[in-house]
Amino acid sequence: MSKALCTGSFDPATNGHINVFERAAAQFDELVVTVMVNTNKKTMFTIDERIEMLREATAHIGNVRVASWQGLLVDFAREQGITAIVKGLRCGDFDYELPMARTHHTLTVVDTCFITSDPTYGFLSSSLAKEVATSGGDITDLLPVGAHGRLLKRLAEG
Repeated sequence: MSKALCTGSFDPATNGHINVFERAAAQFDELVVTVMVNTNKKTMFTIDERIEMLREATAHIGNVRVASWQGLLVDFAREQGITAIVKGLRCGDFDYELPMARTHHTLTVVDTCFITSDPTYGFLSSSLAKEVATSGGDITDLLPVGAHGRLLKRLAEG
């Protein structure tokens, strides 16, 4: 059984993330979407909220499982029997992702597979979606429906 994982903070997941998940899930028997815990990163949503939003947004993809992990990604991969990490690449991401891929391979026998972003979402990030929403812009087409609603609600709460 081939297993891969996609990781990120997903604060919140965007339609670009979902597009990468759909495409990666078609290549592997199981795709584990993993919310990485990074205590240095200020997030809008808790780990549990992000996991819930991801489960909702990926419910239509039968071979996706959502998890979270704090620590070295390669340790999680080894523990789960995962042999591939899938990373979505937007413009400019490669210079950051290549050294990470080499590090992961050096630490363990996990390979990194890159999926280029759909041009529709090549500019999109969670940070950008939050910034646009904070300024009153329409982000309807940027986020899954559930994440969109939760983001607007969170912003309204102040």
